[in-house]
Amino acid sequence: MSTPEAVPYRPRSVPLGRRLGARVVIGCAHLLATLPPRRIRAVLALLRRGARPATLAEAETARETVLAVSLAAGGRKGCLPRSLATVLLCRCRGQWPTWCVGVRTRLPFAAHAWVEAEGEPVGEGTPAGYFQRFFAVE
Repeated sequence: MSTPEAVPYRPRSVPLGRRLGARVVIGCAHLLATLPPRRIRAVLALLRRGARPATLAEAETARETVLAVSLAAGGRKGCLPRSLATVLLCRCRGQWPTWCVGVRTRLPFAAHAWVEAEGEPVGEGTPAGYFQRFFAVE
């Protein structure tokens, strides 16, 4: 039996100009996601230079834009491209949230990539301590 999954895919809810920019960023995120973790960290560390820390609201807005525009990023296995697209979209706006990679600490154990701002996971809907961070680009 399969479980239905609701994906917040609403591309027309984002204005055309922002939608096109988001699609370019999402494409870059999918390309970046094919690299080894060491290279992803190096690229993100280079990109974050000169950016100010993103607020929780700014990071949530970027994540919602990514989810509205990309069907693949909203899926269950879309955490890596979704998190990369979120940080890249924030960077285009001069902001930088913390990009994190780790695991869930509760069953089912699995690798996960997420974004944090102001010390909180953005849009994950999980309690504190649900993820164990392996590394981050702050």
